[in-house]
Amino acid sequence: MANLLWVCFAGALGSGTRYAVGLWASERFGSAFPYGTLFVNILGCFLIALVLQTALDRAAFPPALRLALATGFVGGMTTYSSFAYETVRLARAGQRAAALTNFGLTSVACFAAVVLGLLLAQLWSAPATEQP
Repeated sequence: MANLLWVCFAGALGSGTRYAVGLWASERFGSAFPYGTLFVNILGCFLIALVLQTALDRAAFPPALRLALATGFVGGMTTYSSFAYETVRLARAGQRAAALTNFGLTSVACFAAVVLGLLLAQLWSAPATEQP
């Protein structure tokens, strides 16, 4: 139960960080391009690799801290980091076909899910036609 609370707490901090970076990026660079999302995805990929590799290399790294930082904070900030890390981990383990499959399926399926979600939202939002 303690791990869940740490993940929730750290996740809230990660979500807040994502929001703050988004505001900062919009003010600094404008909103014509999603700079905030780009920045948090890059930062999240860097942080998850740093945390998980450090946890693997150092036996003294507390598992609860790894969970709070990687799953909580970074997961709250962006899940793209998990996708990128897991894909690279598969490739580095010699499982290139699995890495490419994960990359391809995730990319195609996620974009398709966005398109389907937008279509469904448009159907729900469409004004009802009046019956004569």
